[in-house]
Amino acid sequence: MSVTQKSVEEALERLALPGGGTLLSRDMIRALTLQDAPGAEDQVKVSFVIEAPSPAIAQHMEPLRRAAEGAVLALEGVASVSVALTAHGPADEPKPAAAPSLKIGGHPKAQAGPIKPKGVSRILAVASGKGGVGKSTVSANLAVALSRQGRRVGLLDADIYGPSQPRMMGVSDRPGSPDGTVIEPLRAHGVTMMSIGLMVPEDKAVVWRGPMLMGALQQMLGQVNWGELDVLIVDLPPGTGDVQLTLCTKSELSGAIVVSTPQDVALIDARKALDMFKTLKTPVLGLIENMSFFTCPDCGGEHHIFGHGGVAAEAKALGLPLLGALPIDLETRLAGDAGTPVAAGAGAVSEAYAQIASGLIAGGMA
Repeated sequence: MSVTQKSVEEALERLALPGGGTLLSRDMIRALTLQDAPGAEDQVKVSFVIEAPSPAIAQHMEPLRRAAEGAVLALEGVASVSVALTAHGPADEPKPAAAPSLKIGGHPKAQAGPIKPKGVSRILAVASGKGGVGKSTVSANLAVALSRQGRRVGLLDADIYGPSQPRMMGVSDRPGSPDGTVIEPLRAHGVTMMSIGLMVPEDKAVVWRGPMLMGALQQMLGQVNWGELDVLIVDLPPGTGDVQLTLCTKSELSGAIVVSTPQDVALIDARKALDMFKTLKTPVLGLIENMSFFTCPDCGGEHHIFGHGGVAAEAKALGLPLLGALPIDLETRLAGDAGTPVAAGAGAVSEAYAQIASGLIAGGMA
């Protein structure tokens, strides 16, 4: 490969920003990846994300995005360039005030009926039978993909013991509360989001028994000012425990999506999640096969690291739709760690999430 990450960065360093500095010196480049171009020897595809400090600044950066695209495309050996422009933080909105003595967790309060936040049309749970299958990654990227297709989307990180959405969505501010009761959520990549991870230090363990988990979920559903949403995606913890039971029995849940990898050991636990939703009379809208295949960047060959088609066969046996098959790739990991989900950019993985989002919208599920 004649083009390297260093040569791409050098090309970008030649573009000066208004007020001084460059895209690299101001740390605005995310998820920079190089892949061999199919059918073109010694040619590469380059993709990266430019993350502006705010949406207001991003509105004026399209000429710079085009200039960055052109500068990299001019490098010898570059076949194509994909540059996405995104922003960190809300547009022209003041940050919410710090929460005055707002406490999350505690025993749940009595409810007159199932919770459905005002203004929220649908609540979709994204679940898995076991950890490590990429459920949180799917939740974040699906939320962003739906937002990019014009839906008003919320994302609730209900994985209280292991919240990862703040890192993947690139947010860290503590949500505010003007009155100590109503919680003002954060926004990132067009998605309104809330997570217990925003209320406690990143390295602090949440050591709670079941009733406190149930109380926290009740608060994050009922006390958050979600606004008008077409769909609220709830990223559930793995397994079939208290949070799942509370969500299915104490809220107006529209349906669930189950994520699994193809191998038998993951499908064993996915079946338990499916049986749980059946027992709790929650409709399962479909299954997603994550880490379905790996495309080698050197030879272009497709490899099935975790097997292939297991989720599709399970969906067929149960009479459920297979909503999509997602690859395992480096770009997804880099984008998630950088706080800009891969669905916010361009490329094969982003398109795969876009197709799942389109299917949910067409089916009236989102």
